[in-house]
Amino acid sequence: MNTSAKTVVGMLAAFVVAGVGLGSSAERAATTGRAMAASEAVFARLGSLVGEWEGTQQGVVVTLTYTLTADGSALMEEMRPASAPVMITMYSVDGDRLLATHYCSAGNQPQMATAAIASEDTGALEFSLLRVTGMKTPGDWHNTSLVVRLEDADHLTQRWSYLDHGKTGTNVFRYTRKHLSRRRLP
Repeated sequence: MNTSAKTVVGMLAAFVVAGVGLGSSAERAATTGRAMAASEAVFARLGSLVGEWEGTQQGVVVTLTYTLTADGSALMEEMRPASAPVMITMYSVDGDRLLATHYCSAGNQPQMATAAIASEDTGALEFSLLRVTGMKTPGDWHNTSLVVRLEDADHLTQRWSYLDHGKTGTNVFRYTRKHLSRRRLP
């Protein structure tokens, strides 16, 4: 994707997050030649996450960096807990749903999907486990679901559920967007 196209995608995503929206599917169809599927519109809203976010979980500082990649067809989330290995989650559209594949520091890769997305007006994205690759034993620790909620343009909550040798648990992460500080010129 060239720089101009990336700028347009970023602006459109910002409009969606700000609540400006892109009009109805019929209006988009008249402008672009085809209606944007609800899953595509929700993915565009996810694209508004591009940039850096910071939060804490159980006292540990965690930084998220979001990058659109593969010509805008995938959103990469890089999770960097302080003094711990980096993890990656890739988000993409799959027909009428979204997929999330998490490349975990535990060495496994849970692949999760939303249910069919029928409306652009989803409050939270709920990903449920499809399958896990890379596990050494069936009881190994692995994530089983992810809920992503964009509270507003600058606040994000993730709820990760997991299974570890028959025991379930949940970790909640709350993030705030890191804004570039504006330096004053003398």
